[in-house]
Parts: sequence; structure tokens; C-alpha cells
Amino acid sequence: MAALKYSRQRESIREFVKSCHDHPTADTVYAGIKEEFPNISLGTVYRNLSLLVELGEIAKISTGEGPDRFDCNTRPHSHFICTQCHCIKDIQLTDMDYITRKASENFDGEITAHTTTFYGICKNCLGKKNLQKSS
Repeated sequence: MAALKYSRQRESIREFVKSCHDHPTADTVYAGIKEEFPNISLGTVYRNLSLLVELGEIAKISTGEGPDRFDCNTRPHSHFICTQCHCIKDIQLTDMDYITRKASENFDGEITAHTTTFYGICKNCLGKKNLQKSS
């Protein structure tokens, strides 16, 4: 890939995602930088997010339901997605290689990486659920 020309908008998008730890959507990023760049388009945000993912500076999380989310943490880690509010939380496992080793036992090829997503109900939603039961 040819050297990229510096872009203040791209840098602002990258910094915004890196400042968020709640895995923002493209719409959230757009709203977050709109004040600094009032003329920026949502398409520009999408294009720059895709480019930053391609460059390995941020990661894209496809949730299956709803819009893709973006993550400043590009190191291998797992995610938890709440089936109620759709928040995404990082999960740090102490032995990420264990899953790869176990999967390799039943696979004829070479596994070089994996992603793991856990689904359930987050602490906040559980609290709301328990509050409703006791009311």
C-alpha cells in the first residue's frame, strides 16, 4: 500500500476510538467528532474506520445484530455481548492459547488465530431484571 497522506479527520477518528472503551459504533464516532469537524460526512467516518481497521490500528467487531462496533484494543482478547442492552465488554482470559490447542486436537489444518464472543446478560441488565422481580 502506498504511503498515506496525513488526515486530521482520520487522526481525530482514530483518537476518538482509542479514547472509548465501550466499543463505539460508526454513528457514535460521527457524533463524537462532529463538533470538531462540522462538515464531516458519515461516509467519511465509515471510510476512515474501514481504513484504520485495514491498517490494524483499530479492530472491527461484528455483532451479528445491529451495527458493527470498533475497538481500540487490537491485542488478542475475547468479548462479551449483552443480549439485552447490546453493550460489549472485553474479557481477558489468562490462557488464550488453550482454546487454540483444544480446537487443534480435532482439526486437520493449522489454526493460527481465533476470536471468541460470549453472550449473556450484563451486570446492569441483571440488576434491572432483579429489581423488576422484586417490585
